[in-house]
Amino acid sequence: MPELPVDRPNPDAVVDCAVYLDGRRQPGRPHYADAYERARRQRSGFVWLGLHDPDSATMASVAATFQLHGLTIDQALTDGHRPAIEQHGDVTLLVCRTASYVEHAELTASSEVVDTGDVMVLLGDRFAITVRHGAPGALRAVRDELQRQPALLAQGPWAVAYAVCDRMVDSYLDVATQVEKDLERVEEAVFDRDRRTADVHQIYQLKRELVELKRAVMPLRGPLRWLADRRRDVLPATLRPYFADLDGRLDRAVDRVTAFDDLLNSVLQARLAQLSVDQNNDMRKIASWAAIAAVQTAIAGIYGMNFTHMPELTWRYGYFGALALMAVAALTLYRLFRRSGWL
Repeated sequence: MPELPVDRPNPDAVVDCAVYLDGRRQPGRPHYADAYERARRQRSGFVWLGLHDPDSATMASVAATFQLHGLTIDQALTDGHRPAIEQHGDVTLLVCRTASYVEHAELTASSEVVDTGDVMVLLGDRFAITVRHGAPGALRAVRDELQRQPALLAQGPWAVAYAVCDRMVDSYLDVATQVEKDLERVEEAVFDRDRRTADVHQIYQLKRELVELKRAVMPLRGPLRWLADRRRDVLPATLRPYFADLDGRLDRAVDRVTAFDDLLNSVLQARLAQLSVDQNNDMRKIASWAAIAAVQTAIAGIYGMNFTHMPELTWRYGYFGALALMAVAALTLYRLFRRSGWL
């Protein structure tokens, strides 16, 4: 088949644009309007348009070409959306959160552990438009992998939605594996008897990063189960088993993240309990030394009154006797406190 003519260049926000017939990419990289017109003339053709951080002018032009709803344009121009699925006329909007693990030498009170972004997939009868925000979640690998599966790609635009969600779920499981290693290191630091080096601020930081991962993983269950519902006529029947499998793998990711959250709460409570015990031990030591010093102060105070009639006041060895009494009292109290575990 001859290569599609390129009459005009795509905007900078267009990462890739291609026409697919019977699951195979057609040669060339046409303007998205030309590609859509070509796909509509083919019985089994559709366009996959990839956008990265589009501006309002680009999104308005795309919306006019593919007849998108105005609400869809507003959502596509901003990021930070919660995973969801919406229908605007004949167009379905699927929002996913991306997640990637940020490598770090050690966990600190300000370490970034999980980086998130979002991907929107707009699905029509003859088109799939992916809009990506943020650095993580690049879809080049998704497109390349899906193009190696023409039988799946021949299912149409919803095959793109499956491939994107599949990559998101895989990334959740990968991030969960890396976060688990951080959690194990924190747990070891908390329960190491020789050196408890885990700082509460580090635990709180890891908990905040885990919350960010939960915001990406857990809300996606609703859209996937909505799609897997057999009463919905949006999803092609041939793709239902794929989405059912995807829902099962997402459940595993949700279970892992939930377990991490519970374990991190337990580790945090244990560390706070350790700090409380350490503070009590410090207070007992302070109280013990204060009691020892109080005895010395009491003896010195009494014999410093200089009354005329006081026992041993004129004794030749009275000074040394008072010092010996202080030493014996201090040593006795020290041994008693030491035996009781206060020192």
